[in-house]
Amino acid sequence: MLDWVAYKKELMARMGELGKLSPDTLAGYQVLSGAGAKTGHLDAKTRELIGLAVAVTTRCDGCITFHSKAALTQGATREEIAEALGVAIALNAGAALVYSARVMDAVEAHQKA
Repeated sequence: MLDWVAYKKELMARMGELGKLSPDTLAGYQVLSGAGAKTGHLDAKTRELIGLAVAVTTRCDGCITFHSKAALTQGATREEIAEALGVAIALNAGAALVYSARVMDAVEAHQKA
């Protein structure tokens, strides 16, 4: 498995380099990233649990390391994290089912053509 702590440090350094080369890109990301916190509709722990589920569905290792640390910092338990991941797993399976139906639709369309 990955050394997640070292990986997070390496990513921070690389993102810092990118921020120097393209400061508006980094600033824009930071605005997007912080936007949800300003509404106060969800607490920070819930946002981090959602972040972990999305990290899994988008297959983003960087997101996994950042949101894992943040979720723990916000007080998320292993059990809460596992439940959030269960939602991600169910949605990925659901998405595969939906897209399988789309494949069958495409196959039918091609057979008729």
